[in-house]
Amino acid sequence: MSQSVLAISLFFHILSTVVWIGGILIITLLVVPEVNRILADQPALYQTLQRLRKRFYPISNLALVVLIITGLSQMTADPEYNGLMSFDNRWSQVMLVKHIVIVVMALVGVFLQFGVAPALERTTLLMERGKGDTAEWAKLRGREQRLTWVMIVLAIVILALSAWLSAI
Repeated sequence: MSQSVLAISLFFHILSTVVWIGGILIITLLVVPEVNRILADQPALYQTLQRLRKRFYPISNLALVVLIITGLSQMTADPEYNGLMSFDNRWSQVMLVKHIVIVVMALVGVFLQFGVAPALERTTLLMERGKGDTAEWAKLRGREQRLTWVMIVLAIVILALSAWLSAI
């Protein structure tokens, strides 16, 4: 891979990391707590959180796709890479762990996006019509928050493993 192509790949890889992991952190640590504080127990709370999810998921999904494409191309260009399923050096072993953590994080994201979020949307619609169960919404929202925190921890692990790979 030429230096120009590698530089472009690294740029998009870092940009996608900022969008994916940074977005999760900003939304979880800053936006959602303030929205909860300002709109506590108001119907607008449910709508606002739903709209945040609908806006963030496509952006985060695109970032994840770019991360996978650029990451795989950079990995195969690394001098420590000895081939598919070859784990004969420390670099490839750490890279394997990193990929496992990425897959787990992506699976948690898929569960959030296609399991928890649709259930929250259904419950929100029912609540807007006066037929919903606030306890069910709170339970689903709690599940969403716990899984989001799992994703944050996994993201930090991925960043730590990336740093370790850079030091090898």
